[in-house]
Amino acid sequence: MSSSTATLARPGINPAPLGVSLLLIALGSWYLGQAVDGRHAALFVVGALLGLSLYHAAFGFTSAWRVFIADGRGDGLRAQMLMLAVGVMLFFPALANGSLFGTPVTGLVSPAGTSVIVGAFIFGIGMQLGGGCASGTLYTVGGGSTRMVVTLAAFITGSVIATAYMPFWTSLPQLQPISLVTTLGLAPALALNLAVFALIAGITVVVEKRRHGRLVASSAQPLSSPRLRGPWPLVAGALALVLLNFATLALSGRPRGVTSAFALWGAKGASLLGVDVASWAYWTKPANAAALAAPVTRDVTSVMNIGIVLGAMLAAALAGRYAPVWRLPLRSLAAAIVGGLLLGFGARLAYGCNIGAYFSGILSGSLHGWLWLVAAFVGNVLGTRLRPLFGLEVERVKPSAC
Repeated sequence: MSSSTATLARPGINPAPLGVSLLLIALGSWYLGQAVDGRHAALFVVGALLGLSLYHAAFGFTSAWRVFIADGRGDGLRAQMLMLAVGVMLFFPALANGSLFGTPVTGLVSPAGTSVIVGAFIFGIGMQLGGGCASGTLYTVGGGSTRMVVTLAAFITGSVIATAYMPFWTSLPQLQPISLVTTLGLAPALALNLAVFALIAGITVVVEKRRHGRLVASSAQPLSSPRLRGPWPLVAGALALVLLNFATLALSGRPRGVTSAFALWGAKGASLLGVDVASWAYWTKPANAAALAAPVTRDVTSVMNIGIVLGAMLAAALAGRYAPVWRLPLRSLAAAIVGGLLLGFGARLAYGCNIGAYFSGILSGSLHGWLWLVAAFVGNVLGTRLRPLFGLEVERVKPSAC
């Protein structure tokens, strides 16, 4: 098919959601600039750009792991390793220096132990049943997926439930927070991380060639595809995500997270229903208590999450694909609820999700990020095997692509 024919065959722009998303992004950034500060307004726009990037590149952690587990294709995992490699080269020097463009910066470094292993494993199962990870849930909700609205609601519920039991989980054996940048030094930490990324990418190449005889042609779109309307190649999405995370570090002083906001939203909702969540040990910690008492607009993670949803809505409208489907099969609905609850509960236990613990955790040099990766991958193996029980497909390469 010629490029002109392909262009003519593209779906048209969806004007209504396009106008709504642009208006809400503009109003949101203006409001935050007036009511909070320019930094929150800028982070809201960064969130919108993240949503647009995630949608156009279809950059999902869940699907990338599933297709590797089920069919040995590793292009998604290799894109993640590229993203992490670029990320540590940007983040580690800034974290070692302690400041970036004059702003003090710290990483997301958390304890590594029992709660991370259990939480990440549970989260991994939830990824495959719920149909997405933390960022994946947000951008697919913004893109018009009604099933993922159910997953998000259950995700929030599971998150706030987990906060009620955090004292038990944090009392289990665990190491103190360990930063590889601080412990090893900048150069050794960089070398070690880059070597592991290369090893993981190499393993995916070996597995894919053994399974299919060669590297399977990627489904990613060429760089010549329209930028604003998408779709984008996986590599372009990976680079956009790491650069926008670096912008988050520069603006907020820490890397990007996602799921702490879900727990906060759930706690605020429970409080409105008369539940005394403020007395729970998790919410009596100074930072959490302050977040619970303050408006949501003061919470950086919440602001960015809302931006992601609106940015994805904008991307879907530009691509002509914003078309919510309201009828959901019963088993798929059950999987969304079960998966969402597991995602929320697991994320709190593991001190984060695929973004806060895996992506930003590894970019922070945190040992718990690597522990999260191993435990979550094992959970994804089990979750992939459970998908058929809920009537969910497990992607495989079509014979013509082999």
